[in-house]
Amino acid sequence: MGHPVFSPTDPVLWVLFLLMLPASGLAQQHFRGDRALEITREFVAIGPRWCLSPGHAKAEAFLRNEFKHDQLEEDTFTANTPIGPVPMRNFIVRFPGKKDGVIVLTTHYETNYPLRNIGFVGANDGGSTTGLLIEIANELRGKVLDGYSVWLVFFDGEEAIERWQGTDNTYGSRHLAAKWGQDGTLKRIKAYMLADMLGDKDLNVQKESQSTPWLIDLVAQAARNTGHSKYFFQTEGAVSDDHLPFVQRGVPSIDVIDIDYGPHTQELPDGYHHTAQDTMDKISAKSLTVAGDVFLESIKLIDQK
Repeated sequence: MGHPVFSPTDPVLWVLFLLMLPASGLAQQHFRGDRALEITREFVAIGPRWCLSPGHAKAEAFLRNEFKHDQLEEDTFTANTPIGPVPMRNFIVRFPGKKDGVIVLTTHYETNYPLRNIGFVGANDGGSTTGLLIEIANELRGKVLDGYSVWLVFFDGEEAIERWQGTDNTYGSRHLAAKWGQDGTLKRIKAYMLADMLGDKDLNVQKESQSTPWLIDLVAQAARNTGHSKYFFQTEGAVSDDHLPFVQRGVPSIDVIDIDYGPHTQELPDGYHHTAQDTMDKISAKSLTVAGDVFLESIKLIDQK
C-alpha cells in the first residue's frame, strides 16, 4: 500500500503520516554489537597476551593501529611486581567535547599471567570489552560531541602477576589514577565507567556496591531508557577492579561488570572465569549490543546532569 498524498504544510497530516510509517522506520538505532563482536574476534585471535609475551606486543600493535588517526596517548610505566620490574602500557584515546569536563570509559586488554601456560585467551575477560570500547570509538569518531569530552582508556596490568592480593593487581589503573591526581586531571572527570566481562551470553550485570551511588542510579536509568533493565542489577556485591583507585580518590566511578560467568560446577567452581574455557563461543553480539546501548545512553545522561 502506498503512502497517502497530502500537503506537507499541514502539521496534523504530518503527524498522521509519521504514525503510518513502518515500525522499522521509527525503531531506535541500537549499538552495533555485531561489529564489536568481530573486533573482539580479531583481537582474541592474537592468543594469550600476558605481560612480557609476544602476544602482548601484538595486542599493543592492534590498539595502536585502531587509533592511529585519533588523539592517542601511550602511557608507559614500569610496574614493581612479584617477578620484578615489568614494563606496561596504558592506551588513552581522546574525543573532544564542547563542555568543560571528561567522561572516562575504561577496560583492560591483557590476559592473566599465572594462566600463561594453559592457552588462556580471555575472550570475555579483557577481550569483549576491548572490542566494545573500540566500537564505541567508531560511534564517536568524526562527530562533534556537544557534551563532555569522552576518553577511552585501555589499561594494562589489571590481572595479578602472582595472585590477587595486596598490590599485585590493577597496576595500570593505580598508575594512571596517581598520575592524573598529581597533574590535576582527576578534577576534570565527571564520571568514570569501567567495562568488564560484558560479552557473556548470559548477561547479568551485578550492582557493584563500592561504586558511586548516583552513577549506579544513572546506569540503571540508561538501562531502562534502552529497554535493557532485565540485564542489570538483579544481584549485588563488591568487586575489586580497576575502578577502585579512582573511587578512592573521590572520582564518581562505576564498575559495570558481569562477574557471574558460566555455570558453576565441581570442575569449574568460578564458571569460565580465569579458565581455558573463556573462549569466543561463550560471548555474543546481543550482550555487546546491550552493553553498548547502555554506555552510550549513560554518556547522554551524564551530559545532561
